[in-house]
Amino acid sequence: MNDITTGTWQLDPTHTEIGFTVRHLMSKVRGKFEKFEGTIVTAEDVTASTATATIDLSSINTGTADRDNHLRSGDFFNVETSPTMTFVSTGVVRKDDTEFVVAGDLTIKDVTKPIELAVEFLGEGKDPWGGTRVGVEAKGQISRKAWGIDFNIPLEGDKVMIGDKITLQITAEAVLQA
Repeated sequence: MNDITTGTWQLDPTHTEIGFTVRHLMSKVRGKFEKFEGTIVTAEDVTASTATATIDLSSINTGTADRDNHLRSGDFFNVETSPTMTFVSTGVVRKDDTEFVVAGDLTIKDVTKPIELAVEFLGEGKDPWGGTRVGVEAKGQISRKAWGIDFNIPLEGDKVMIGDKITLQITAEAVLQA
């Protein structure tokens, strides 16, 4: 990542996926958010770079309409009063040329907590439309209860239907702005 172009990059929503996985009973449920916007600002010293994102929580898609509607409700995201989730980076640590840790503040339902994302730089290059693109993948894990999202159904044997740990997976392509 020594040769990345400095500047402001906008996430390309058609080539970006903001997804998650959560434990459900004996399996896992996967989902994604379909509406979001984000900016990456790259600096000469990559550790001074920043990233921000705003995710429309009503755009959640797990492939099941009833579940998605329940996730939008007051039991989970309460999108009527808290329609977005935001991420604002607070620091970048270089591990090697392509691996970084990006620390930031994640806000859900008016609760802001620090998180860390393991980020892999996938490359930079020209696209067929005359633009310059950059690609990254990010992974992290949060406790949904830390943001006050604690709905659950108790099960036999001190178990619960929905896990607390949420695994975040982001694959992003961003376009350099003129």
